Amino acid sequence: MSALRPARVEQAPRAPRRNGGFTLLELLVVMVIIGLLAGLVAPRYFEQVGKSNVKIARAQIDSLSKALDQYRLDMGAYPTTEEGLQALMVKPQDATHWSGPYLQKAVPPDPWDRPYQYRSPGEHGDYDLYSLGKNGQGGGTGENVTISSW
Repeated sequence: MSALRPARVEQAPRAPRRNGGFTLLELLVVMVIIGLLAGLVAPRYFEQVGKSNVKIARAQIDSLSKALDQYRLDMGAYPTTEEGLQALMVKPQDATHWSGPYLQKAVPPDPWDRPYQYRSPGEHGDYDLYSLGKNGQGGGTGENVTISSW
């Protein structure tokens, strides 16, 4: 007797298996979608940052104005242009009634890292305190606007 052989079963050809990764085309489509979303969101985000810098400058000018008013109450006059805002932190030479420092920390720069402009007597009042905005030129709109105490 011959050895029993199992019957041969013909198998249909298999389709090639696909790995679990992504094709280059799928990756490119996702990158384009992310780029479009970033293009829509980024301008609005940076616009908000600009608006917040203007608000920060207004708040700092308000705080400095209050310190200048306290200085005037003690000294009888606002610091001169030559003494500047530093008179809020460091006692001027001939200041007998100085009760400072009038700020808890050093005089801050404006949000664009430039010093605030101070003039006393001012053109718009007893003193002028202002920032020239992002471009440092003054005037303008948006972040380039002059932010002032008057």
